[in-house]
Amino acid sequence: MQTSIKAIISFLIASFIGALGQYLYKTGAESAKGGLISYITNPRLLLGVVSYILVMVLFVVAFKFGGALTVLYPVYATTFIWGTIIGALFLGEAISIVKVLGIALIIFGVYLIAR
Repeated sequence: MQTSIKAIISFLIASFIGALGQYLYKTGAESAKGGLISYITNPRLLLGVVSYILVMVLFVVAFKFGGALTVLYPVYATTFIWGTIIGALFLGEAISIVKVLGIALIIFGVYLIAR
């Protein structure tokens, strides 16, 4: 089965939105007071949920474009790359040489699978 470039791009967008959702969950959890109501009414947590709904919609769209699950789902592993970048830019988290090596391995692995 040939995997559509539109499907791959949809999964790449989904991976970025998924990493953004994790950022929203982290920052939302930090600002929540701890009670159930504070979680349900927390704008960042709600945006995190919306981002994951959007991820699922993009998955469906990608599969409609056509492609193999064995190609598309590994593309979603780029979420780890986006998460590292978002963590560094917005949370001041350090990017060590080990993380850079890990990112390189993810990129190489996704490249090999997508070929």
